[in-house]
Amino acid sequence: MNFIQTHIKIYALTALCAGVFFSCASKTVKRDSSENQSKTVINEKIPTNLPWSQRMLLSEMKRFPEAWMLDYNKFPKWSYPTAIVLEGAEQIYEQTGNKEYYNYISTFGDTMVKEDGSIISYDLSKYNIDMLNCGNVLLYLYQKEKKEKYLKALQTLRSQIDGQPRTSEGGFWHKKIYPNQMWLDGLYMGEPFYAHYTSVFSKGKEAEKSYDDIVNQFDLIQKHLLDQKTGLLYHAWDESREQQWADKKTGLSPNFWSRAMGWYGMAMVDVLDYLPQNHPGRARIISYLKSYCDAVIKVQDRQTGLWYQVLDKGSEKGNYLEATGSSMFVYTMMKSVNKKYLPKFYKKYAKKGYEGILKNLISVDKNGMVSLNQCCAVAGLGGNPYRSGSYEYYINEEIRSNDPKGTGPFILASLEFEKQ
Repeated sequence: MNFIQTHIKIYALTALCAGVFFSCASKTVKRDSSENQSKTVINEKIPTNLPWSQRMLLSEMKRFPEAWMLDYNKFPKWSYPTAIVLEGAEQIYEQTGNKEYYNYISTFGDTMVKEDGSIISYDLSKYNIDMLNCGNVLLYLYQKEKKEKYLKALQTLRSQIDGQPRTSEGGFWHKKIYPNQMWLDGLYMGEPFYAHYTSVFSKGKEAEKSYDDIVNQFDLIQKHLLDQKTGLLYHAWDESREQQWADKKTGLSPNFWSRAMGWYGMAMVDVLDYLPQNHPGRARIISYLKSYCDAVIKVQDRQTGLWYQVLDKGSEKGNYLEATGSSMFVYTMMKSVNKKYLPKFYKKYAKKGYEGILKNLISVDKNGMVSLNQCCAVAGLGGNPYRSGSYEYYINEEIRSNDPKGTGPFILASLEFEKQ
């Protein structure tokens, strides 16, 4: 893998997609000048004979020369989508040994974490569960490099879990500003990091307590957000029933959003990487995973193999086949088969979805740059301006190409297929 010779410069960056020139992104980062010599991946043509996982990762590295730029950020920002792409980069580096990939990850950590362990743009007091996801990148880097600043940053992120506001049954609020609310998104944002951290640093009773707490989050989601008729899960639940989007009887939001369901599936398969084999909650999560995949298959578009933005309303006006959720479903199912959580029967549905992505949502330019199209940029509930969770709301949010919430899962899904 010597088609790329060196990594990206830190201090002079060209943001191709953001269209903004940045310099001196972080004056706290000091690197040996030898690391900043020779050309970058920006000028390289991406070989078309590489696996799709590497082709997409290299395309992301060209679009976003620094990993903090992922999600079209214009300044260094601690942002959960970055971690998904970098998880793929970690796996690809471990496979290939190509330092270009490792440097992309390492530069992100060095840029975002100051020498005192503080994290650029992170505010603990907000108790935003989204902020925990990037902790997985630091867990990887700390185990590789043993830098004290990463340990301090990890301890700060772990302290957020201890202070995170909770529902009456112990479920994490999505954010402090979203009181009494559990969102499907939050299971992916918080639980894999929580489990990963526990597996590295906790022992004995402390670890048991943490694993029990993690499993309880999934139990509560199944209890409160599952639709018994379809097997699908609603985007969110408000225990207080105070939100405008919340049903006054159930507290549920009104629709099944594709990416919310995608986050939940990824949360389950990724938490199982760290949950001990003998933990009693493991079998429950696998049972939730099977129910989930069965429900997802029922709403899979039979012609393309893809999934709609609002999952159960494919025939309604304005709905569209959406890339981020589709990539997440494919990853969840294929990883479940590879890990033997589910039988091989599910592979044909994952394969149909993957082939649908390649055929309908992937484009490649003359320089080998791979793009993933028809990504929902963002969707949520509440806030200001207020997001109602209606069908009209979901289908009218911005659609863009190469959202890392899609390219990251696409890389991970590709890696699962490349194991075959």
